[in-house]
Amino acid sequence: MPLGFDFPLEKLQTYQGINPRPADFEVYWDQALAEMRATDPQLTITPAEFQAPGVTCSDLYFTGVGGARVHAKLLQPEPARTTPGPAVVFFHGYFGDSGDWLDKLPYADRGFTVAALDCRGQGGLSEDSGGTTGTTVKGHIIRGLSDALEGRPERLMYRQIFLDCAQLAGIVMSLPGVDATRVGATGGSQGGALTVACAALEPRIKRAAPTFPFLSDYQRVWEMDQAKDAYDELREYFRRRDPLHKSEQRVWEALGHIDIQHLAHRVRAEVMWTIGLMDTVCPPSSQYACYNKIQSPK
Repeated sequence: MPLGFDFPLEKLQTYQGINPRPADFEVYWDQALAEMRATDPQLTITPAEFQAPGVTCSDLYFTGVGGARVHAKLLQPEPARTTPGPAVVFFHGYFGDSGDWLDKLPYADRGFTVAALDCRGQGGLSEDSGGTTGTTVKGHIIRGLSDALEGRPERLMYRQIFLDCAQLAGIVMSLPGVDATRVGATGGSQGGALTVACAALEPRIKRAAPTFPFLSDYQRVWEMDQAKDAYDELREYFRRRDPLHKSEQRVWEALGHIDIQHLAHRVRAEVMWTIGLMDTVCPPSSQYACYNKIQSPK
């Protein structure tokens, strides 16, 4: 790696992160999961406009926390299985969407049930329940941050998105033809972070394959002067709301609620993590902060 960009590999392999872990972290997520489980999903599955031989393609909608209607593409192999089989849940990159049907067909062709989430308020069909039915596309790291600084961290946007991931995984596990002990999750960048969050909040996930995830060790990213690209809204927040950085330490503490490194100890899945050691968008140290805390086989 270029000298001076990030830590040498030997230090990366032991690095534990610097973004603070809130004192109420475990209670925060236990209460969030209780809210999710108390939410009536009002599940609907309808035939999609796109169809392909040997696969049933559907639009799946469920109600997530806060009343948002959340969408996922659902692909199920035909004919319907008499013996339950595996499934995989896909998560997309920041302000994107669930993508095309085509890249998911090979999984369904090999007998997997596939569900690909549209993150609420981003580029897909899921609602943002923050008072609108349209999309905010991005800004979701800092969405709800002002509320969190006033003692309401449950308003953080990524709390709701993380819960959507776990809720979708649970729905997939309950579908006919799915073996709930053979469900995996995968995605890149934001999708990698959501893969970790999903495996942490839905510990029945068997295998997780996050690729260069972000949403980890925000303070480290800031101190590396890498608050750009995926993390640009951190810079914009301070520039527009707190140019003198009077609340900086409180910001890191609030964002600690949605820092995946603090969820890592909850992961029970086998993990295959892909990382680029010259990644300037999701810096290696920010990723290792989470990876090093995973206690399951990896």
